[in-house]
Amino acid sequence: MTDQPRVAVIDYGIGNLRSAQKALEHVGAIARLTSNEADIDAADAVVLPGVGAFGACMRALRSANLESVTHAAVDSGRPFLGICVGMQMLFSGSEEDETATGLAVIPGKVKWIPSGVPRPHMQWNQLHVTVHDPLFDGLDVDAWVYFVHSLAGYPVDEHVVTATTSYGGQIPVAFRSGNVAALQFHPEKSAEVGLRILSNFVSGIGR
Repeated sequence: MTDQPRVAVIDYGIGNLRSAQKALEHVGAIARLTSNEADIDAADAVVLPGVGAFGACMRALRSANLESVTHAAVDSGRPFLGICVGMQMLFSGSEEDETATGLAVIPGKVKWIPSGVPRPHMQWNQLHVTVHDPLFDGLDVDAWVYFVHSLAGYPVDEHVVTATTSYGGQIPVAFRSGNVAALQFHPEKSAEVGLRILSNFVSGIGR
């Protein structure tokens, strides 16, 4: 591996996925937005971003013949990061679209955030780290990150939750299962805190 790790950002043709690529480049990765299986297989780490609706994103991933490629990347043991709807896609399913199945990398269900608060949750909010994760190294306690979502992931195994935020109650917003990390918030839109998280991801590649 070169001094600059190669990160494949999976491009399944939906939404603006380039912002994640640009942020990864900013923190020192050679990041390529790609739908090419060979590029994804050859990368040192893989990122699955996502914007929009769960069902539409899952259908787009499958239409692009990238579901098995994504599973192979997870199974390879390489660092893997899901962001926003990309995080939700790693779950088994979502209340947003009961007809669509997820990747089931993190067994559990994506559910609507609690009633009584505006949806979507579209604002800066504080990250409450509950379990140490290398992605959060160097962050201040209760650092602020940027959210745009109406649903949250609830895993079968609560121990995979690494951080929550307070919005109509404590909701899970970050997860870790082996080589797979997943974030409901947008690190690429979270200023210095987000760049630090992505920098931690990139610096951990190959270790």
